[in-house]
Amino acid sequence: MLTLPLSRTALVLIDLQHGTTAMPLQPITGPELVTRAKATAARFREAGAPVVLVNVDFGPGLVDAPRQPVDAAPRANGPLPDDWAVLVDGLEHPGDLRVTKRQWGAFTGTGLEQRLRRRGIDTIVLGGIATNFGVESTARHAWELGFAVVIAPDLCASVSTELHEMTLQHVLPRVARIVSSEAIALQA
Repeated sequence: MLTLPLSRTALVLIDLQHGTTAMPLQPITGPELVTRAKATAARFREAGAPVVLVNVDFGPGLVDAPRQPVDAAPRANGPLPDDWAVLVDGLEHPGDLRVTKRQWGAFTGTGLEQRLRRRGIDTIVLGGIATNFGVESTARHAWELGFAVVIAPDLCASVSTELHEMTLQHVLPRVARIVSSEAIALQA
């Protein structure tokens, strides 16, 4: 068990939206991940801890997508569906914090750091899609900003088990503690 301070901890869920949860994910499916995330979010809400729901939205025609020159730019096969950036049904509850990002990580350009700090949050529990993109980028940035980071691997998925496991085994342990969501306790 990992016991975290209730008044200083938030659950941050990355990109649990129609467009990402519909992708073929591993080691668990999008619907399975959403079910687990909803249960964990309910536990945090019941305890009185903040739940932060982050989605990624690049705007109509991908006008807000990053455009730096890279060797392997992500490509959309045509326009994204209208509901691509919409959070999955039943995830958001009154009182949840909402953040829309325009890149992999949830901190740059979003005001997330300020919103957490004003609530006295210094520890975040992270899950979402993709382990090796949105979750990893958010974890690295949170660590650089001085937040204590906990990754719930049972709340994470990627496009391959190999990428998911590589990130959990070789990258995230350097900036976070890796603990199942069920092994996290919140203490007043």
